Amino acid sequence: MATHALVVLTTLASDAEARALVTALIAARLVACGTLLPGARSIYRWEGQVREEAEVVVLLKTEASRWEALCAAVRERHPYDVPELLALPVERGLDRYLSWLASEVVA
Repeated sequence: MATHALVVLTTLASDAEARALVTALIAARLVACGTLLPGARSIYRWEGQVREEAEVVVLLKTEASRWEALCAAVRERHPYDVPELLALPVERGLDRYLSWLASEVVA
């Protein structure tokens, strides 16, 4: 099955923030699923200083056709000044899962 599915990565500072964002994105039919991976540590440079923070990694599953709307919704709802939002194309997947994913993000 040809796929246009994406796995989109973002991070948030807390489980509550991650749950709220994913719930809103699912309600808006911008993602089919969001998987929260708590316990991450991010080390990065921000405003000239190296920082280390606890974060929740969120894996969002969507279709490429929803990318622009997803970006707009994340910019609107995400608490970070510059949120991480990286899309990785899905090359292969279980046909039944990909069909379900596509059916959940219809506009």
